[in-house]
Amino acid sequence: MSKVPKGGLTPTSTRVMNLAHFLTQSARRDPEGIGFVWRDRQWTWAEMEARVAAMATALAEEFGVVKGDRVLVQSANCNQMFESMFACFRLGAVWVPANYRQSPDEVAYLAKASGARGMICGAAFPAHAEACRKQCPDLEFVIAIGETGFGEDYDRIVERHAGRSVPSTAVERDDPCWFFFTSGTTGRPKAAVLTHGQMAFVITNHLCDLMPGTGRDDASIVVAPLSHGAGVHQLAQVAHGVKTILPPGEKLDVPTIWQLVEKWRVTNTFTVPTILKMLVEDPSVDRFDHSSLRYVIYAGAPMYRADQKRALEKLGPVIVQYFGLGEVTGNITVLPPAYHDPEDGPNARIGTCGFERTGMQVSIQNDAGEEVAPGETGEICVIGPAVFAGYYDNPEANRKAFRNGWFRTGDLGHMDENGFVYITGRASDMYISGGSNIYPREIEEKILLHPDVSETAVLGMPDPVWGEVGVAVCVLRPSAVLDPADLRAWLESKIARYKLPKLFVFWDEMPKSAYGKIAKKMIREELERRGQVPGAGGRTE
Repeated sequence: MSKVPKGGLTPTSTRVMNLAHFLTQSARRDPEGIGFVWRDRQWTWAEMEARVAAMATALAEEFGVVKGDRVLVQSANCNQMFESMFACFRLGAVWVPANYRQSPDEVAYLAKASGARGMICGAAFPAHAEACRKQCPDLEFVIAIGETGFGEDYDRIVERHAGRSVPSTAVERDDPCWFFFTSGTTGRPKAAVLTHGQMAFVITNHLCDLMPGTGRDDASIVVAPLSHGAGVHQLAQVAHGVKTILPPGEKLDVPTIWQLVEKWRVTNTFTVPTILKMLVEDPSVDRFDHSSLRYVIYAGAPMYRADQKRALEKLGPVIVQYFGLGEVTGNITVLPPAYHDPEDGPNARIGTCGFERTGMQVSIQNDAGEEVAPGETGEICVIGPAVFAGYYDNPEANRKAFRNGWFRTGDLGHMDENGFVYITGRASDMYISGGSNIYPREIEEKILLHPDVSETAVLGMPDPVWGEVGVAVCVLRPSAVLDPADLRAWLESKIARYKLPKLFVFWDEMPKSAYGKIAKKMIREELERRGQVPGAGGRTE
């Protein structure tokens, strides 16, 4: 308890709204309104609330789940997975969604690292359930989504407890609600602890900065796994009574997405740049009416300028960018539609990820933790109510992640005099060649200006002479023919010679993470597997 300040004020309570109340509120306001659509099924807000209440009752009374318990979820997108989030929240338990494309051993690690008491697992993942049971002796129960032999079916449990309810558990601002596992690009995934108070701010901020004016007449379509950013986005939809449209299949089917956008008059979606690129480059974008779209939000990585222009050409002034790691749950910067100008010029703010989100503060800092001057490159650091509580059971990671109260993103960039932030790249992406710092992002932007190149990634690879040299992995557009030497020659006039990649390789497709991001860790491993790494020798000057 804090000390009573002068003036007679007493310390205030730290109790906050349980996030499950978002669903209860929408069910009260619009019980018969459609809340969720998947395949040939629709659920009203009242039906969703009743199903969540039944599952929460079962978790509490049958399985003994109490406040603070962790429940691991291994499932592709489905209504049960989404409901399980609210059922856990309602009990004050912690929702621990896994990337469903991970291997059984990887998911078992998440179960063990989180200290999961129970598991909700899709019927398509029996090996994952078995691995978690074998490797996690503290795992007391497994509930299956669908008919299978490794656990009772989720829907049967809901039916058995239909009409029953337990009250929402009282929660404090810093009580955990969600373990948001990082992607683990530099090692084992870490559990970022998201709390009820923090997430209430995040949801409010999303509605304020990303999609102002969003309400019950809107509709949102899901094009990414609900286990991460898309789940946060859909939680924001529930808060304002917006229906969620879930595509029928696990894999991205672009024509089906556009068909659903037209059918349901979808007004917003959350995605990543690589998926947005696929959506606007597919011929089906011209076959269906997408004029209802107001906000097409992308995050997870900066969007290359060439891809921005193509999206603006096809969709109009509706794209919104935000920058934010899982640890800050998306709430670092925003670039609204008004700043996405299709014409290159002063209004376009080319290369920026936007300005600070409402209530958040960004500082570009040097290695000593000092703020650098406008235009100077440093590490992007952030403070504000959206910053997570820390990594679960990982004091060493917490020590490295925070400095003087600032969360260190690990991203390099600069801020201009008007407060717009520009990301140079991950600190881990930068490489040093011949004593010069080289930032792949700059080179990738230039390569993508070539009309025959669809995707690219530049990596620094070991070199006996220069320390590191660049390797550019490229994917060409369909039917395009391009020689690596010709691409190199084309690039020579556009960047300094010392920044030119030493090696250009062309692949049919780029390795991507489960969330649709180009995954440089996977690209590096594939380069080594194929033997496409620079040999000994000099660098072109």
